[in-house]
Amino acid sequence: MTLNTLVDHSNCEDCPIRHRAVCARCDADELIALEEIKYYRSFEAGQTIIWSGDQMNFVGSVVSGIATLTQTMEDGRTQMVGLLLPSDFVGRPGRDSAAYDVVATTDVVMCCFRKKPFEDLMNSTPHIAQRLLQMTLDELDAAREWMLVLGRKTAREKIASLLSIIARRDASVSQKGLSGPIVFDLPLTREAMADYLGLTLETVSRQISALKKDKVILLEGKRHVTVPDIGRLMEEAGDDADGGFLV
Repeated sequence: MTLNTLVDHSNCEDCPIRHRAVCARCDADELIALEEIKYYRSFEAGQTIIWSGDQMNFVGSVVSGIATLTQTMEDGRTQMVGLLLPSDFVGRPGRDSAAYDVVATTDVVMCCFRKKPFEDLMNSTPHIAQRLLQMTLDELDAAREWMLVLGRKTAREKIASLLSIIARRDASVSQKGLSGPIVFDLPLTREAMADYLGLTLETVSRQISALKKDKVILLEGKRHVTVPDIGRLMEEAGDDADGGFLV
């Protein structure tokens, strides 16, 4: 596993994902204990963070950027099976090796914890264990919802669903809320979106253009997206606009 240089140390209280990350429920003493075992790593876009089958000596949270989870079949075919967005947790305490390839889609900064000390803290710090359990259950719910996206939704609904997921997470991490326009840079290429959604590249491009034409989204270049009304986007996705943040 190739890692880039350590990035500057940051105080937990000033962390942009503090309210969503595995440390969200920690008190001051617990944060101090985490500070003693944490370090930051940066990865360039396209760099592999973890290879499937690698021995993992760390766990951690995505602070900024987006990564993909990819599984490779025996015949060499690959399938993107998930996205890691800011505040998502990487690694599994109690598991020695990685189940998926984790690849940085954009430049990524991770807050990492040495694995064995983190596992010890889970046993002695209920707030960490409880939060990680909540995040794991939220991830399970999200995976079940994604099965619906892939299995039953139209191409237009799939694109709208993915844009809605990214927009709502951006609003949640920035704590800006959903009442006004949401602006973000699309972290995936259209080829990656096609792979993730099980669509052709042409279909992805056509549906994005249709959403732009109908003013569901505003698009500057290929990546800079503005969602004027998240409720309308969620309606296009076939979702309940009152459903709250995607976890």
